Amino acid sequence: MLRIADLDLDELVTALQSQDGYEQFWLIDPVTGEITFGSSDLDPDPDLDDCDLVRIDPLPSRVWYRDMADFTDGIADERAGDRLARAIQGRGAFRRFRDELHDEYPHLLQLWHGFSGRRAIRRAVEWLADNSLVDVADADRFLADHPDLDLSGTGRTARPTEV
Repeated sequence: MLRIADLDLDELVTALQSQDGYEQFWLIDPVTGEITFGSSDLDPDPDLDDCDLVRIDPLPSRVWYRDMADFTDGIADERAGDRLARAIQGRGAFRRFRDELHDEYPHLLQLWHGFSGRRAIRRAVEWLADNSLVDVADADRFLADHPDLDLSGTGRTARPTEV
């Protein structure tokens, strides 16, 4: 079993967020925790059984969309929440959300990055546990020690806690 503290969770998050298609893929070594990037151009048909690596399939975009929706629902700035909720409707939601935050609510950017970053790290640990790469009890402890950021007290001067 791998130890969570020894892993590059940010790199695992990158792999889980990757929406580059089937030509590119990420792999993790279940012994060392090393994460590698691959491409069908370099290795058209990697035999994962021969190399004992685990493929990291990206999570669907609806998972990451949920973060935007939860953020807009959770912030105390009602006007910002309403505008961000409108921004995430329909095609182009991710771009519109990003643009709205940057252009109209830059004071919420740090909070958004803390919130979405914390969610992503939690998902990475859950993925590791679901794939039997870390001990479930260790994953549960990690998740208990790293809860979602509390958005209830947010406003123009809100600052996220350490991620």
